[in-house]
Amino acid sequence: MIEVTINGQQRRIDADPDMPLLWVLRDILGLTGTKYGCGAAQCGACTVHVDGAAARSCQVRLGELAGRRVTTIEGLHPEGRHPLQLAWIAHQVPQCGYCQSGQIMAAAALLAAKPNPTDADIDAALEGNLCRCGTYQRIRAAIHAAARAQS
Repeated sequence: MIEVTINGQQRRIDADPDMPLLWVLRDILGLTGTKYGCGAAQCGACTVHVDGAAARSCQVRLGELAGRRVTTIEGLHPEGRHPLQLAWIAHQVPQCGYCQSGQIMAAAALLAAKPNPTDADIDAALEGNLCRCGTYQRIRAAIHAAARAQS
């Protein structure tokens, strides 16, 4: 049994310690907002927070998480109304939407560290989060809008 806090709830998970967090979230806990993209930490679709920092859940093993805090897109705001989520809607960011939970989680970690990021800060923080639809300009605009809403 591995004890980890996920979205503010203490969980005891009985699974192989080598199981990637992505599969724990999706297959064991039913938290399907975190997406499988590549399985190699190259696309960012599976981005979550581990102790407040953006992490690729496909590469984090359950055994590494004992006593740590994990936040998924479902835990960002209890009603889905985090400033980033609202800005994503207002700026009509998603097209297919597949990468968006990972994009939002990477952006949330950025805003926690830098409440008023520059374009360069945004580009650097989200560099590894790929959007096949190419909505990068809208993503950047939404992050700026969320930063203004939080200040």
